[in-house]
This record gives sequence, structure tokens and C-alpha cells, in this order.
Amino acid sequence: MNTGDGPASDSGADLVLQSISKRFGDYLAVDELDLTIPAGSFFALLGPSGCGKTTTLRMVAGLEQPTGGRIMIGGKDVTSTKAFQRPVNTVFQNYALFPHLSVLENVAFGLKRRKVRDAEAQAKDALTLVELSHLSARRPAQLSGGQQQRVALARAIVNRPAVLLLDEPLGALDMKLRRQMQVELKNIQADVGLTFVHVTHDQEEAMTMADCVAVMNAGKVEQMGAPAELYELPKTTFVANFLGKSNLMPGAVTEDLGSDIAVNVQGNRLVVPKNRTTQQTGEVIVGVRPEKIVVLDSSHEASPRSNAITGAKVIDVSFTGVSTEYLVEVPGIGRLGVFRQNLGGAEVRLGDQVTLAWQPEHSFGLDGEQDTSAGADEEAV
Repeated sequence: MNTGDGPASDSGADLVLQSISKRFGDYLAVDELDLTIPAGSFFALLGPSGCGKTTTLRMVAGLEQPTGGRIMIGGKDVTSTKAFQRPVNTVFQNYALFPHLSVLENVAFGLKRRKVRDAEAQAKDALTLVELSHLSARRPAQLSGGQQQRVALARAIVNRPAVLLLDEPLGALDMKLRRQMQVELKNIQADVGLTFVHVTHDQEEAMTMADCVAVMNAGKVEQMGAPAELYELPKTTFVANFLGKSNLMPGAVTEDLGSDIAVNVQGNRLVVPKNRTTQQTGEVIVGVRPEKIVVLDSSHEASPRSNAITGAKVIDVSFTGVSTEYLVEVPGIGRLGVFRQNLGGAEVRLGDQVTLAWQPEHSFGLDGEQDTSAGADEEAV
């Protein structure tokens, strides 16, 4: 849906949020948020419900007025401008297509309202871009959910906004179609070169589509960076737990090994590279992703340079097709998860005593005072 009929742009533009805040009575929804989103990038705001991501998007769109701070688009302060005056368009989850208009008329609506001379030709080009030109005469009710989503996207893109806002645009689609549309959206963004800002609570969706992801929590950005960077090297327990799954184990630094530190976790000596930890002395939380761990039965030993935890007991085995997920209990540490690709070989069974091993370079270290459960129970798909 268009948030207005603001001036069109030939290309994407930088979006800069400077100390943006938003209060609803006593509730602080967005807390002095600073963001710079480069022109032409595909940016994702990722977080659980209530973290402030949709409120942030609505302030950029002009649908909410900030309590404080500034919004800049292409170097121009738009904080006080109305929604229809901004070079911004929004695609919402419910698409908001006009049911009485054809697909072509829906896409051309904003252009004709602004009395653009070649509105219909531009609308046809936009439908070609989203591969729906053959359905231009149909009404929205005659389209599938995925097709309606693409019409809404074409209607927004045809206005050539400086910034295109996507508010959970794939949330109403089934899983298979959602995955397909993730790839198509990314390809369309690359073709048109506009600045896309995508709001979602779906971690896989953000990581699949975005060049850069900002993980939001309680009105603030916990961490921002490329998807692989956030996943491989989270800086907080919230990011480690919300973006995928992590095994987090509190311990204490016992040795300085030059480029590494050694951490005592319930009698297990675990090595963490210094460039992969936010803290190098005192209390530290050692983290490792489940797929980085190898499960070794009693007939195998961990290599000398591996991090290893002994005395683990398998308490659950879940076959998921491409992999098997193990839940193991470790005395003094608790329950840890392991993902193992189904490549054949010896099976680990329920009740087995095992050793968990992984390479030190797959470890990461976090501030020992953080809550190891932060982000683990938040809404995620």
C-alpha cells in the first residue's frame, strides 16, 4: 500500500535515524535509536513482538510522529513532513489492494492520482518486473496470496520511492510460498536498486534476504551487521539466542594464552579466541552453535586441540530429515543441543554417554553478567 503520493525517486537514498524515540504514554517503544541505512541496500529490522521495529517503520513512513529525534532521507529532514509528502512507500502484510479495480488499475492508481502522463505504461512495466503482466485484467480476489503480494509490491515500486518499507510482507503466506517470495523479493530489490527496509520477526527471512540486519530488543538495537556476522559472532546473549540457537555456558577465565583465553566451565577447559569474545577476564559465558558440535561415543576421543565436554548423557533424539537433533544433559552445565547432519555412520542413541567436541574457533565469549536465557523464549519463526 502506498503511504502517499510523495515525490518519486530515480534511485534509492540513504535513510538516517538520529536519536529517534517514541513514547505512548508511559511506555517507551523506541529508545533513542540511531541507524544509517545506505542507499540501495536491503536492510532488515528483526526482533520479537513489542521490540519497537514496527513503530520505527511507521515513524519513517510518517504514520507516527517521533517523540524525539530526526529522520533524514537522502540528506533531507522529513521528520515533520506528512506521509504523502515523503519519498516513501509501504507494503503491508494484508496488501490492501482495491477489490473493485483490476490488477493493472491497482498498480497504476497512485500514478494516475498524480496525473503522471504514461501511468498505464509504467504500471505494465512494474507488472512485468514481478512477472504478473499476464494477469493484469484480473481482480485481486482472483489471485493467490503470493500473486496479491506481488501486485502490492508492483504498486509500491512503480512510484520509484527513495525508500520502500516492507512490514511483515510475507507473514500471510504459507511456508513454501514464503521461501519462494524471499528469493523473488531479493532479486527484485537488486533489479530496481531501491533502498528496502524490511520489518520481520522471522529470523530466517531476515538472514535470507537482507544485506544488513539490525536485531532490536526493548526499543534499542542489540547488534547490527551482515547476517553471517551476527550468527557466527553474536555480541549479546539475546542475539545469540534469538538469531538461531546457541549453547551458552557460564565460566571463569583461568589462562591468558596470547591470542586465546582458557575458560573453566564446570571443570571443562574451553579455549576461546580473544577476537571472538567481548570479555577476556573474570566471568565469561562461552557459546557455541549446535551444528558446530560433534557427538563422540565411548569408542572415540576428541582431538587434542578440540574443546571437549565429557560426561554428557543423551536425553532426547529428534530426526528432522536433513539432520538429527540431540538434547544432552551435562552435570553442572545443564542441557545442550547438538545438530548432526544425516550422513550415515554410527548412530548415537537415547541414554548414551557421550563427549561433545568442537573447534575453539567456533566458540564465542560474552559478558558473564548477562542472562543466558535472554531472547530464548521470544517469538521467533
